[in-house]
Amino acid sequence: MRRPEAALVLADGSMFEGEAAGWRPPGGVTSGEIVFNTVLSGYQEVITDPSYAGQIITFTNPHIGNYGVAPDDDESRRPCCRGMIVRELARRPSSWRAAEDIDAFLQRHRLPALCGIDTRRLTRHLRDHGSMTGAFGTADEGTLMAAARAEPGTDGVDLVADVTTAEPYIVGGGPLRVVAYDLGIKRTILRHLAAMATVEVVPATTPAGEVLARRPDGVFLSNGPGDPTAVAGTPEAIRGLLGQVPIFGICLGHQLLAAALGAQTFKLKFGHHGGNHPVRRLATGAVEITSQNHNFAVAEGTIRGADVTHINLNDGVIEGIRCRDMPAFGVQYHPEAGPGPHDARYLFAEFRTLMLQGRG
Repeated sequence: MRRPEAALVLADGSMFEGEAAGWRPPGGVTSGEIVFNTVLSGYQEVITDPSYAGQIITFTNPHIGNYGVAPDDDESRRPCCRGMIVRELARRPSSWRAAEDIDAFLQRHRLPALCGIDTRRLTRHLRDHGSMTGAFGTADEGTLMAAARAEPGTDGVDLVADVTTAEPYIVGGGPLRVVAYDLGIKRTILRHLAAMATVEVVPATTPAGEVLARRPDGVFLSNGPGDPTAVAGTPEAIRGLLGQVPIFGICLGHQLLAAALGAQTFKLKFGHHGGNHPVRRLATGAVEITSQNHNFAVAEGTIRGADVTHINLNDGVIEGIRCRDMPAFGVQYHPEAGPGPHDARYLFAEFRTLMLQGRG
């Protein structure tokens, strides 16, 4: 059955014609910040990563949905992105793990999609001109253009407030105790932490005093969406925790750790979204292939009391820091992968070592 005609209009006036798939919202318009992701597999993990709140994901891989959808691959209870754009959406999955096809998954989660467009052309446009707001759907071009230009994007918006947990909860049962700030935490991260600790996940606005009252062996700062300068409350809490307990931050957690140390952050032209970004570990010179998903980064030369430990070999962006006088470190990329390579999983073992040392 032929899908309805639809289009994508970017805020700069560029237009891409395609077909509507997934859920169809009332009014036929979906807007957000358009970014591209270069993973070859793992589309379900990408769609369900809360770090994509406020964004529409363009997949550069031309075939999405080949192996369907499996519940164990969800990184959160629901997708937090605004929608997805693909060249070809598979109509029939082929995998013994598949519980449903990708289109049924999108409809169940009320997530719109656009397929049949030239994603190579769109990716080149975003690469050359930068990530920008846009709108897609079955509405007319004028309506889509108005929605694209009215969309605020992710700059200056506290998207963490939309994805953090409302109440604390516990996972795992290991001998160590970890308090994890939920800034948009992924289930794969929780599985790694739960393998070595009893993990209490707390809302992003939890004060430092309440965390220290739980007497944790370590504090984890999770990944999450959007602009780190717009996140309310968490940097102040981190400042109250520094020097009191070992801290490990990933992605947005890394940025907020740096901000608590006085660092500045900036928005990348089109972000890092993919599963094959090369990162150099400065201590050894080894190159790690990493999974990444972020639009902001820590500005070089603005960090006080910490050393840079990792850099991105594509553009030189800071990918890791470690405090000199306190047990705290963070990385911009995703050592848990999900999807992606496992080169950097040793960082969870380093966090465990810091916690054991803190126990004396």
